[in-house]
Amino acid sequence: MISKSEKNIIKKIIQFGKLMGDKNYTPGYSGNISARVRDKIIITTSGSANGYLKEEDLTLMDFNGNSLCKERRPSSEKKLHIEFYKQREDINYIIHAHSTFLSSFASAGKDLTLPIMAENVFYFGGIPLAEYGLQSSNELVENTAKYFTTHDAVLMANHGFIVGSHSLEDAYLKLELAEQYAQVILNTYILGGPKVLTQEQSNAILALRK
Repeated sequence: MISKSEKNIIKKIIQFGKLMGDKNYTPGYSGNISARVRDKIIITTSGSANGYLKEEDLTLMDFNGNSLCKERRPSSEKKLHIEFYKQREDINYIIHAHSTFLSSFASAGKDLTLPIMAENVFYFGGIPLAEYGLQSSNELVENTAKYFTTHDAVLMANHGFIVGSHSLEDAYLKLELAEQYAQVILNTYILGGPKVLTQEQSNAILALRK
């Protein structure tokens, strides 16, 4: 049985899923969204489309990945979400997306760790690239999860992007920021290559977090 507060979270996920769809961050059936609710997780169902979500496209599951809603199967990436939550008590929402520019870097086997734009150094400190693992496999979880303790956002080789945050709004805005960053970096190569910030400049930006 889904509570009133859980239904409110579902409405918020539907809202941001539509926004992601409008921005083409989650084309077709790609990607998934989840929320931590105490000892349970609300997550989009397998085969759902984030840009066109309805209430029945989300389910409640336990931390073993078992659906608590009859005939609703959690996303195939449920193990990845569960592991992120287990490692990070400060993370309450997770977005996994296949946006064009981030997925391009992931598919080219290139990370986004060079310090090039101040905002991205500040918010991410760099976005690492996890080695390839088959979709929904334990290998994918293991390859990606090793970055969760130090990073809020990770690229997954030949796959996509995952980001977690304390709020769904913040997770979405970081997705938006990262996607724009990937596009800017790609454009810099057309213009002769990016100009990398020095270590001193990067440290000064990171110091602003305090």
